[in-house]
Amino acid sequence: MVCPLDLQLVRDSMGEDISIIGAGVIGGAIARCLVRSGSFRRIIATRRRIDKLKPLSDLGVEVTTDNLRAAREGEIIIICVKPKDVSGVLRELKEAVEGKLVISTAATIPISIYRSIAPGARYVRAMPNIAALVGESFTAYCCDEMITERDRDVVKRIFKTMGPCEEVEEGYMDAVTGLSGSGPAYIATIIEAMMYAGLKVGLPRELSLSSSAQAVLGTAKLILEGGLTPSEIKEMVTTPGGTTIEGLYQLEDGKVRTALMRAVEAATEKCMTIRRNWVNEKT
Repeated sequence: MVCPLDLQLVRDSMGEDISIIGAGVIGGAIARCLVRSGSFRRIIATRRRIDKLKPLSDLGVEVTTDNLRAAREGEIIIICVKPKDVSGVLRELKEAVEGKLVISTAATIPISIYRSIAPGARYVRAMPNIAALVGESFTAYCCDEMITERDRDVVKRIFKTMGPCEEVEEGYMDAVTGLSGSGPAYIATIIEAMMYAGLKVGLPRELSLSSSAQAVLGTAKLILEGGLTPSEIKEMVTTPGGTTIEGLYQLEDGKVRTALMRAVEAATEKCMTIRRNWVNEKT
């Protein structure tokens, strides 16, 4: 016969119960990563339309439309709703999150706002990106002063199921959102442009797309795993009078570098604007 203490030890060894409030694209990706890791005891996911959660249910995630129930039953709460919905959701869950670790992926909302609505919880503000769908997100996050070392360990375990992660100062979060959060859209645009370029010079569509995407993946690995800088990679590929220098000349003439810098700057400024408007509406 197994005694209650033994059962509790088994439960403790299996990890935590995590509730994801708003399992849309990012929330659903997080749920999938958590399930794949096998490191957490129970995953609960909510969404307004329960039929949209069937793929998660098939993976073993408990699904419901009841945010309050999910928050009560979870030890760790991950809020993945749109910034405009944060206030209403957190007010609804205020008592249920008391004393719990709450992680939010709402890009523009500062920790101080969460604490003003539900001061009894401990908060982490995070910015994963859509690459979490394949376990390759870079997730930057910041913690409030109430976060414990155990909380930090749990947060790292959660985010590492999605890819690399790093704790940063909250002042960097808008820029991280403009760069890394929106980054997959910029890279997708580059890959699409390269694919069309391949079509223009006569490559079949699938070959053009796959070779373009692999060029981006391979280059990223040269930097992240090979320890090379972007400049070193360019120097290795570019030879005098060769094909690459001709292509680079056209890129510089087209101001691709400037366009990307402006895109990140504009996205960062938009984060700040959204937050200011949100705060003004609530005060």
